[in-house]
Amino acid sequence: MQRIFSVTHSLKYFYTASSQVPNFPEFVGVGLVDDIQMVHYDSNTRRAVPKQDWMIRVTEDDPQYWESNTGNLVGSQQAFKVSIDIAKQRFNQTGGVHIYHLMYGYDGEDFISFDLETGTYIAPKRESVITKHTWESYKAQIAQSKHYLTQTCPEWLKKYVNYGGALMLRTELPSVSLLQKSPSSPVTCHATGFYPDRAMMFWRKDGEELHDNVDHGEMLPNHDGSFQMSVDLNISSVPAVDWKKYQCVFQLSGVKEDIVKVLDPKEIRTNNAKCPPSPDNSSELSEKLNPDPK
Repeated sequence: MQRIFSVTHSLKYFYTASSQVPNFPEFVGVGLVDDIQMVHYDSNTRRAVPKQDWMIRVTEDDPQYWESNTGNLVGSQQAFKVSIDIAKQRFNQTGGVHIYHLMYGYDGEDFISFDLETGTYIAPKRESVITKHTWESYKAQIAQSKHYLTQTCPEWLKKYVNYGGALMLRTELPSVSLLQKSPSSPVTCHATGFYPDRAMMFWRKDGEELHDNVDHGEMLPNHDGSFQMSVDLNISSVPAVDWKKYQCVFQLSGVKEDIVKVLDPKEIRTNNAKCPPSPDNSSELSEKLNPDPK
């Protein structure tokens, strides 16, 4: 199978306003680089704070970074409070729990989105048409948004990746295990602890990738900034004699060697008998990829 990976980095911001949600701030803003949270703000603390040690370096380029970002987020908090009140009126709602997201959703559904190419807003709901027409009348704001998305964000993303240095550019190989809930359940190939998220995992038989009887799970972040993913294989029609013809293959961008797990009953961890994972060379490879500086 041919590897296809694109080396990209991402910068994302998530703003959430809520109404009458117990034990949850009315407004939360978080920023993530490559899905690693690096800044946090909420309406209880009313301060933008770093979530990664390397974010302390941000003041090298902007000494007022934390003060200005706190001010911007306080303004966003006030704007979102107004927005959630407007949305409740549009949907003819009064009390109850409601949530408003940027970019831009209400109670779990899309409310409005911005088309960068045309500089217009897309209103998927009748209740958001008024907002579309109102926002599109603010020509200066649209121009500012386009500049922010095409110029400001890419420039800061480059700076954040530079601040993160070795951490952001590191390569970590996962621990790969075969799991099965019961003898009649699919066999899950699970990889956890890898970085970056440019990875692929699949089942193959006799060297050919399988598509039938295979279910790919989504990639998920771990609390330490690494990632995990899984892929299931339905073995209900696989004769026992053919098991070892099947392999789970994990590939990570920038790493030439694959991690391969053969479908072997002795390798499978089940609820009935949890066997220790077989030794692999992932730790050794990680040391080669990320040698300690001398």
